[in-house]
Amino acid sequence: MNIPDKVLNRLSLYHFILDDLREGEQYISSKKIAELLNIDNSQVRKDLKYLGSSDLGKCRVGYDAKKLKKTIEEKLGFKQQRNAFIIGAGNLGSALAKYNSFKDYGLNIVAMFDTDTKKIGSFINGKEVFNVTKVATLATKMKVDFAILTVPRENAKTTANYLAGAGIKNIWNFTPCILDVPKDIKVWNENLIGSFLQFTNESQI
Repeated sequence: MNIPDKVLNRLSLYHFILDDLREGEQYISSKKIAELLNIDNSQVRKDLKYLGSSDLGKCRVGYDAKKLKKTIEEKLGFKQQRNAFIIGAGNLGSALAKYNSFKDYGLNIVAMFDTDTKKIGSFINGKEVFNVTKVATLATKMKVDFAILTVPRENAKTTANYLAGAGIKNIWNFTPCILDVPKDIKVWNENLIGSFLQFTNESQI
């Protein structure tokens, strides 16, 4: 069963909640999850149906927290580790490299790349920063086809096309720029500005 993007996003938030439960909390209700996320209770129940398991909860008791957490991990593929590069070792790229929890969700950042000679050869949270010209060679060597793009806006399009030519098939784009890449390259645009504007508009309602 294909899971819609919005449901995937909410399932990951449910996992955050389950991960933060105090020791000894065996069950959690859809109502509690809904209240924490300020969404409708029925939405939580609809989302959990995408997990395809009918024995996760008990009537008037709630969902078995450990079982629900494990089911979300299996359904969303958290245990399937995927190696990735970060392209751009600036403030945002460095911050993402320092986010150790990525690995808990299947994303393993193995190297970083930049054009700044002052950064090349340095290490950020154990990840070496290489010259961006080495992407193709290291992508083959490390079996990487996934890149996180955090370069300045003016360099985004040319860098994305360079990545496509280097064998990168998947780009998580953090730049405020819509990329024009070959059709066989999958791009996910992380719209930070859009999220901020959505939040500010909703807070004014």
